[in-house]
Amino acid sequence: MSVLAAYAVPHPPLIVPGVGRGEERGISATIASYEEVARRVAAHRPELVVVSSPHAPAYRDAWAITDGRRLRGDLRQFRDREDELDCVVDDAFCAKAEELAAAQGLALFRRAWRGEPMDHATFVPLYFMCRQFGDFQLAVVGLSGLSAHEHFELGKVLAQTVALLDRRCVYIASGDWSHKLKEDGPYGFAPEGPRFDRMLADTFAANDLEQLFRYDEDIVEAAAECGLRSFQIMAGALDGLEYTGELLSYEGPFGVGYGVAAFEVQHAAS
Repeated sequence: MSVLAAYAVPHPPLIVPGVGRGEERGISATIASYEEVARRVAAHRPELVVVSSPHAPAYRDAWAITDGRRLRGDLRQFRDREDELDCVVDDAFCAKAEELAAAQGLALFRRAWRGEPMDHATFVPLYFMCRQFGDFQLAVVGLSGLSAHEHFELGKVLAQTVALLDRRCVYIASGDWSHKLKEDGPYGFAPEGPRFDRMLADTFAANDLEQLFRYDEDIVEAAAECGLRSFQIMAGALDGLEYTGELLSYEGPFGVGYGVAAFEVQHAAS
């Protein structure tokens, strides 16, 4: 069994009605794409969902992966006191991924999770998916300050673990795009913001994930993005597989880029 599909998704808390309180209507294209992704995930009926999250525990020189039996989360920090998630962690997957990573010189540690709850960049995609299909186990990996190549290699390790344990798996790469799209946005404007988002949109639309490793680092830094390393792990998880890719939607009305892309593996092992 291999990774069945991968989806790159944003994580604006306001997309959840309990947070947005009507404001979510301003990103209706993103909502529609999220619902499409949720339908596709349900159709795959994964045993395992792996999420890479920019807001999970992060370290300069290592990655954290979920430890323990369950991962719970809510959006109380965003004034939503109703919505909660409680997911079963695939501890066997996390342990084997840690073992395989160590064998390849990659610093992936369960102990680095340190009992942290589910972060909002994990909660938001799972909120949509669990309304369609919730019978899966979960693994979440954070990002690190390590190189783009090492994030790619980590993705390959995650895919190897999926294959070794024979899991039906869907990969979710959570990540917003530039945070510098509008003068009146929460982070202000930089010309590199729209430029970065155009590059990323072209990359996903062209189904050419190798481009994720060719961006000018000065543009990436000035754009104040948060998703690129998550997408680079996703590229590693898809490496060697035949897949189709498409950009489902992109919008940035609040000054932050929200893009949704889908990558469906062809002839995945059954």
